[in-house]
Amino acid sequence: MDQKKLELPLYHHSLALLTDLYQLTMVYGYWKAGIADRQAVFHLNFRKWPFQGGFAIAAGLETALRFIESLQFTPGDLGYLDGLSDYKGRKLFDDGFTDFLSGFSFSCDVDAMEEGSLVFPYEPLIRVKGPIWQAQLMETPLLNLINFQTLIATKSARICLAAQPDPVIEFGIRRAQGIDGAISASRAAFIGGCIATSDVLAGKLFDIPVRGTHAHSWVMAFDEEKLAFETFARTMPTNGVMLIDTYDSIEGVKNAIAVARSMKKNGFELSGVRLDSGDLARLSIEVRKILDDAGLFKTQIMASNELDEYLIRDLKQQGARIDVWGVGTNLVTAKDQSALDGVYKLSAIQDAKGQWQDRIKISEQTAKTTNPGIQQVRRYFDGQFYAGDAIYDEMLGIKDPCTAISPFDPNNQVHFKGEYDDLLKPVMRQGKLVYRLPSMLEIQSHTFSELKRLPVAMERFLNPQPYFAGMEKTYYQKKIDLIMQIRKKNQA
Repeated sequence: MDQKKLELPLYHHSLALLTDLYQLTMVYGYWKAGIADRQAVFHLNFRKWPFQGGFAIAAGLETALRFIESLQFTPGDLGYLDGLSDYKGRKLFDDGFTDFLSGFSFSCDVDAMEEGSLVFPYEPLIRVKGPIWQAQLMETPLLNLINFQTLIATKSARICLAAQPDPVIEFGIRRAQGIDGAISASRAAFIGGCIATSDVLAGKLFDIPVRGTHAHSWVMAFDEEKLAFETFARTMPTNGVMLIDTYDSIEGVKNAIAVARSMKKNGFELSGVRLDSGDLARLSIEVRKILDDAGLFKTQIMASNELDEYLIRDLKQQGARIDVWGVGTNLVTAKDQSALDGVYKLSAIQDAKGQWQDRIKISEQTAKTTNPGIQQVRRYFDGQFYAGDAIYDEMLGIKDPCTAISPFDPNNQVHFKGEYDDLLKPVMRQGKLVYRLPSMLEIQSHTFSELKRLPVAMERFLNPQPYFAGMEKTYYQKKIDLIMQIRKKNQA
């Protein structure tokens, strides 16, 4: 991949207006108030465990960096904004505002968790520091790009954990939510552990292996199933996976075996058969016996048909003889959870004298009270597994050993010491890329490495053991003091 030029290959027009209107009205307000260039810090995190599981997999960073590098307001964008009006028909923005936007050049610092990293609620995946108007403008697109891919990468990891050691192929393009939904899902699914995709465009864009053979329509296009298999074998002798359930799965595998024998002299090898309906456990056992009796011990059985981590787990427990899993709808749509509840919040801003001031949103719902300051996440390692995380404020620093407190239970405190890593890495400085973008295989390898450091009890699909991700003790107390100060001030 060309590291010098980050471009969005899918879209050939500006994406500067990929935002909510209120982002632009706030930027307009900062500009009108004369504080647009005041330095501020925003963090992106999520608040709930996805799929009621025990972990999430960070994804979407490279896509976000591509977006930022390509961001500019075109004359067409500015003309559109210039023509907007309020509900009374008055011009929404002053003429000078579009002139201001025309000179946009991103100049913020961005720190982020690397893709494929384990991440937990309230931990910042991305930190943006720079002129408040620019950092504010990143809210909607970053949430759009990071939330979805993190959700799908997490779903993929769960499915691949259920299937292990068997490989999983992502089959979801036909059921995905539009073009970008399909492409982003394919990318994220690979990060989560899928070995390949059926989406050819995603394969081209991200250098992901592509897999696919034929559908039921191929078999139905011929008068006989065996003739369909023979024709396909002649057409693609090195891509020998036959879909055997168009009419009858048992007769289908027998026809596939007959073709394999008759075509062997032509170099054809039946590398696999696919089941896409019926009782997959029972049928796979029967098909395996028929293949073995025919001496086709190396022929694999692939299964598809509305699979997810729960069904795969159950099928394996029932003794299913399935070697490869094709997962589509439930993976690329994250069917059991429609979205990750990611948020992007202001946590610090400089005053007129350049002094940092903490900012916090207070809510009657503890889960919606934000964390102040300039956040970093320190992850501790006990030599085999991750021991837990401590979120801390870089303005306060952190001591070693460290005591961390659960944000929901002050009695739940953990003491950390030893090996650690700070997870937010510099990726952009003053708007310029300073991070080597890893290959997709490197990102996927990082996912595998991360999951090996998570205790098995935390990988359970139901009621997993919770991973400890707390706040460094001094930082926690700072948050409590800030809340009390604000409440006292508001009650005065």
